[in-house]
Amino acid sequence: MADSDYLTDFLQGLKRRNPGETEFHQAVEEVAVDIIPYIESNPRYKDAIILERLSEPDRVISFRVCWVDDEGNIRANRGHRV
Repeated sequence: MADSDYLTDFLQGLKRRNPGETEFHQAVEEVAVDIIPYIESNPRYKDAIILERLSEPDRVISFRVCWVDDEGNIRANRGHRV
């Protein structure tokens, strides 16, 4: 597969997995264009799907829990799950 085919296939998959994230797509493409030639010349990185793993965004879910303490005061706690 030529570099441009690899880039095209990679970006199509990225956009399919992360729809509507145009800034993210652009940022990943700008990096991918530079590192795909290196990945192509070192098949161990392509076999290890290193580019796909590097471009998987972290997801964090944050939440707020409001409650009333024993003295009648309203409290709020924040938390997150990764």
